[in-house]
Amino acid sequence: MYRARDHVENERWLAELQQIADRLDLETAARSRATDLYLSTVTDWDDDADEASKRAVLAASLYAGSLIESDQRSQSAVADAAGVSRLTVQQRWKDLLERAGLEPPSW
Repeated sequence: MYRARDHVENERWLAELQQIADRLDLETAARSRATDLYLSTVTDWDDDADEASKRAVLAASLYAGSLIESDQRSQSAVADAAGVSRLTVQQRWKDLLERAGLEPPSW
């Protein structure tokens, strides 16, 4: 779970999450889930993490959020919209779910 302060401290990144979600035309539920996933896991990362790392967490959050809420987008589409590689999304989304306390699918 995250604190209200996490929302304030990550305002810039949450705004970017919404911009990427706009590019992907994600529904409200997927956006909300992605936000929750991002805020639930961003505190696990070093505060000094570089922009590329935070952008990777954003992309993984958006992919996982869309998957959970049945508004799925491909890893490639999410990666393109977020400005990361598809491999970045592929490598991070399951770990992100586990860090958030969710069980990733086994397929």
